[in-house]
Amino acid sequence: YESPDWFGKVQYRCYQYDKFCDFSTLVQAYAGYRLNANDNITVGLQPIPFGPGRYWDSSFYAGINNTMGLQDALDLGVNYHFEMPTATKVDLAYFATDGGNYHGTSKDSARYTANVVTSSDPLKTNLNEKNMWMARVDQDLKFLSTDDLKVSVGGSYWYSDIENKKTSADGNRNTWAVFNRINYKNLNVVLTGGRQSISNEDALSPASSTFGSFDSEYDIANKGYFYTVDTSYTFKNVKDSLNVTPYVVFSGFNKKEQGFDDSQRNIVGVAWDYKNVSLYTEYLMSKNDPFVGGTGSSLAAGDDGKWNKLLNV
Repeated sequence: YESPDWFGKVQYRCYQYDKFCDFSTLVQAYAGYRLNANDNITVGLQPIPFGPGRYWDSSFYAGINNTMGLQDALDLGVNYHFEMPTATKVDLAYFATDGGNYHGTSKDSARYTANVVTSSDPLKTNLNEKNMWMARVDQDLKFLSTDDLKVSVGGSYWYSDIENKKTSADGNRNTWAVFNRINYKNLNVVLTGGRQSISNEDALSPASSTFGSFDSEYDIANKGYFYTVDTSYTFKNVKDSLNVTPYVVFSGFNKKEQGFDDSQRNIVGVAWDYKNVSLYTEYLMSKNDPFVGGTGSSLAAGDDGKWNKLLNV
């Protein structure tokens, strides 16, 4: 819904694994009010202001940070966005809780965004994230910009309470990210990097926490450094209204825990855009990745460390 003052969106998705709609989930449901042309307030289940934007790269499958719940993540709360005359964009947000669990076969992982969950394995963690405070500053570098060149830098911060339902104790998440966008004519480069630090107050699993998304649960190391490097080039109007965008994505999670193997997901692909229709053809190369040939421990201790490949259309 769009009007001069109000805007909103509701999206519910249905997926098929074995049969039609065996996994379905609410993705977003929010409403917002425009205070003026640049400032607004949004309430509901919405994208979090963390990293360079909702999407950190050009691919459809998305980098490893998506599986970690850092990219394309949506939670329930309120966000205040405002812009200053200095070409500075600021977001200040509070999210009371995550997006919730919906219809699927898993215990608590029938959800779009990767969140900490209640595991079906009694030996794993039983966590709930709440009281998420986030801030993001995105600055256009006017002194470097020309008609053809646009450069911006920014940073974001995320602090929240991690409720351990087993021990009735609260830990926390303390995570930050910095990013840089460079656009020269049809060439786009987006660099994102940051650090994740989770304290889960769990004696059995102090170094990792159980997350869930897309009706699957898996463990993620509590501490480490993440990154995404996205490069794309758009060939416009190749034929009629056809735009062709080849892209390369490098993403990874370097874990701090001794003995934990680092995770990587790299993607080479092409996006074909014709009017309102888009087709993505991409090839993924991953290791220690739960969604590309890995296991439930791939993003924590790791798996066999071999490179796995996936063709995605």
